[in-house]
Amino acid sequence: MENYWYIVIGFSIIFIATTLGSALVYLFKGQISPKINTIILGFASGVMIAASVWGLIIPSIEIVITDYGWGVYSFVPAVIGFLLGGGFLVLLDHVVPHFHKGTNEEEGPKNNAPKSLKLFLAVTIHNIPEGLAVGFAFGAAAAINQTAGYVSALALAIGIAIQNFPEGAAVALPMRNVTNSKHKAFLYGMGSGVVEPIFAIIGYFLAFALNILQPWLLAFAAGAMVFVVAEDLIPDSKLNEHPHLGTWGLMVGFALMMILDITLG
Repeated sequence: MENYWYIVIGFSIIFIATTLGSALVYLFKGQISPKINTIILGFASGVMIAASVWGLIIPSIEIVITDYGWGVYSFVPAVIGFLLGGGFLVLLDHVVPHFHKGTNEEEGPKNNAPKSLKLFLAVTIHNIPEGLAVGFAFGAAAAINQTAGYVSALALAIGIAIQNFPEGAAVALPMRNVTNSKHKAFLYGMGSGVVEPIFAIIGYFLAFALNILQPWLLAFAAGAMVFVVAEDLIPDSKLNEHPHLGTWGLMVGFALMMILDITLG
């Protein structure tokens, strides 16, 4: 039973970190400076890329090699799952009405929903892959039922939680100007993180119940996260204005996630 505490901790910290970051709206009066925002987005990009590689794609390939013996074709589930993950985000962008703060353009079906809600949905739908990644990792660990697998999944959850803290602040602080309320801004920031434990639970049961699909599901989550990085985080970081800050943020985020995966996994 003690292994299940890893799941409880992993599913909880990804939400708690977002909530704590959102609470910074009560401490800071101004907005995040462009330079700090660049560092935050670069850092988040590095964490998500490293998590996709070390925590999802490599385990996906290793499962196929050890359990299915596909030899030189062991890359197939990883490649297909990876591309499907990106396609999933494209689908969400088309079916969920939201406001892309980076381009100031509306995406998805047109409606009269308030801008605050559309900004909230933009962040929320892009948090879904992070929740799925954590859920799939723990589901794969539960299938083999070894403590090492749970610890490795927890490393992935810790990495995502670390980048969720500044991400929560990055949601709540701009939302304060949109809603003219610290309380509403905090609730929007916290609410954007609710989807992560929800989809972590969904991902857990999918990976655990559909054992044969684990390699595909792990790669799917990786593809979805990399899609978010390429489409939103890196463009929104405005690397053309502060190239070194954003690049070093990405490098540090990648290195930190790599350290967590190796030392804990």
